[in-house]
Amino acid sequence: MLAQYTKEFRYNVNLATPVILGMLGHTLVAFIDNIMVGQLGTAELAAVSLGNSFMFIAMSLGIGFSTAITPLVAEADGEGNFAVGKSSFKHGLFLCTALGIALFLMVFAAKPLMYHMNQPPEVVDLAMPYLNLVAISLIPLIVFQAFKQCSDGLSMTKYPMYATIIANVVNIILNYLFIFGKFGFPQLGVVGAAIGTLASRLIMVGYLWFLMSKHYKSRDYVLDIKLFKLTKRMLSKILNLGFPSALQMFFEVAIFTAAIWLSGILGKNPQAANQIALNLSSMTFMVAMGFSVAAMIRVGNQKGLKRFRELRRIAFSILLITTLFAVLFAAIFFIFNAQLPKIYLDYDDVENFTDNYQVLTIASKLLIIAAIFQISDALQVVVLGALRGMQDVKIPTLITFVAYWLIGFPISYYMSMFTEYKSSGIWIGLLAGLTASGIMLFFRFNYLSKKLILRTNS
Repeated sequence: MLAQYTKEFRYNVNLATPVILGMLGHTLVAFIDNIMVGQLGTAELAAVSLGNSFMFIAMSLGIGFSTAITPLVAEADGEGNFAVGKSSFKHGLFLCTALGIALFLMVFAAKPLMYHMNQPPEVVDLAMPYLNLVAISLIPLIVFQAFKQCSDGLSMTKYPMYATIIANVVNIILNYLFIFGKFGFPQLGVVGAAIGTLASRLIMVGYLWFLMSKHYKSRDYVLDIKLFKLTKRMLSKILNLGFPSALQMFFEVAIFTAAIWLSGILGKNPQAANQIALNLSSMTFMVAMGFSVAAMIRVGNQKGLKRFRELRRIAFSILLITTLFAVLFAAIFFIFNAQLPKIYLDYDDVENFTDNYQVLTIASKLLIIAAIFQISDALQVVVLGALRGMQDVKIPTLITFVAYWLIGFPISYYMSMFTEYKSSGIWIGLLAGLTASGIMLFFRFNYLSKKLILRTNS
């Protein structure tokens, strides 16, 4: 019985690993920024956290929207229909480019809101110039996502990983030069981190296009793209899939962003501690996210082939292996909850020792809660990927809204603002939201997959 699921593990891991490494690469940009900026002080670390909170919201909409491309390309690939596959990518690329420009303008216009959010003034002053440059990087990032989702849909998950690795090397080098002013370069602090992020994202999209243009399977997708030759039908299809997918990711990312803002109300040290716990847990989440993409690709393929029993079996296989990884990460967070935050802090800095110790104390408590929600977080994101592969997006959007904003956020707000739990209260709310989302989405997938099988048999 178990063997029918475990026999898929090798293929699922091979498909998901490049996605995981690529997504970890995105997170690694923030991780490297946090470590390097954290050497400057807790105010600088909190500033990067505040600036990125605006970026996370915009990125969630762009990345979420781009996921509409993968199931359409995967289904067309399963059917052997190149024309539909390229049309799906071309329309998705056009919409992602337009969305990237719109999101950049929205973030730029929203900057003054930071002065009205009860955030520490020193943190806001540092975050403003950082956000200017990072906001521009939204455009190449969302364009990259369109190419990435097409590559994933073709089961070519390694190329986005290669592009992300190159981008991270560039980011590390530029961070070192501009944050600390090495080898004659100006010492720009947090602005230096923004320069590294912008340059790395421009290189990332260019290199992925280059790789795809050289491979026989993807060459015709990325060459001779008549970007403005569009059809209303395909635009509508992408929008109907992409907009709900964007909202799903937005609802989840927005509650974690709200956690950053609530932490800021509690002070710069709780905000810095929250950023450490968030950065660490986001890296383990990328593993689950990679398997979610694998679920989306494989479920999309099986949908194109109309093999619905296989669709259900493969989805459960991916869910099982993701759960095993989640248990491992939970154990790591439990065991090393006091050691992991020390990576981000300079304990030789005598002047800021008190602040650093407070950040460490808070962050270690948050990692205990993060350990508990590893399984529910893995469950919700993998099932969401399977549902996207089935092109079921509207009901899951409602589920994510209810879970995060009618269940999770009220708990976070009340427990952080009106109880002694403070920062821990914020993360208890996150745990409640993720668990509710995972359970409801699982019931949705179970119902729909059984319905497809019954319809085929009747």
